[in-house]
Amino acid sequence: MRAVAAEAGVSRATVYRWFGSRDALIGEVIASEATAYFARVRSRVKGRGAPALLETFDRINRGLARSPALRRFLEQERGAALRTLTSSGGRVQPASVDAIAALIEEEVRSGAYEPPVETRTLAYAIVRLAEAFIYNDALAGIRGDVDALREIEAALLGLPPG
Repeated sequence: MRAVAAEAGVSRATVYRWFGSRDALIGEVIASEATAYFARVRSRVKGRGAPALLETFDRINRGLARSPALRRFLEQERGAALRTLTSSGGRVQPASVDAIAALIEEEVRSGAYEPPVETRTLAYAIVRLAEAFIYNDALAGIRGDVDALREIEAALLGLPPG
């Protein structure tokens, strides 16, 4: 917080007033970066509809799973990292759901995709599954298994297996 305050030319008290806590500041930064990252990935994926969404989600998931900064955050501050990344009361998860819903809605508006369930519900399920597969479930033996995650997301999007 001290470094952020110095960089912004304000007091630490001001930074705390703006964000409330160190975790909230980190969450805001991650949410902002994630939203921009999701949009960049989608802009690089060709095509429309469910196949393009699946390819977008897969590239996002693989990028997150490979991220050294994210891995370091999870290793060094496991509890805080999981709260920051996966709490519905935080900033990252709601921003991720909003960004994924926007990607799905774009395909719906284009006429290229008809989701099998309400868009926000689908976006929430996709984000929560990614959290489990990428961050959380080492005990279930699925953490980092982005190939299995892709198969499940394909099913959620209404695509055939494989």
